[in-house]
Amino acid sequence: MRIFLTRTIFAGAFGALALLGGCASVDDVKHAQATADQALSAANQAQQTASAAGSSAQSAMSAAQAAQQSADKANSSVAELSTQVQTLQQAQQQRIARRGERD
Repeated sequence: MRIFLTRTIFAGAFGALALLGGCASVDDVKHAQATADQALSAANQAQQTASAAGSSAQSAMSAAQAAQQSADKANSSVAELSTQVQTLQQAQQQRIARRGERD
């Protein structure tokens, strides 16, 4: 039984040394942290760029809506003027027709 326990302890100690030997060095940890910091910085820049793009898109949408309102107003004015022209043309034709009756 003692032999079994001794072997088990040595096997455990050997396994612990093998696991500790696989730990990262200080330089590896610093390199990993630097890489993570760069990734975070890039992500923050991407977020800022996306926010700016969203703001630009919102401004473009507002401008497009204002242009649509102006176009709608212009179309309404054109329709109103077209109606007035038709009314004047009809009045002119009626006057011409009346003159023809007199002659």
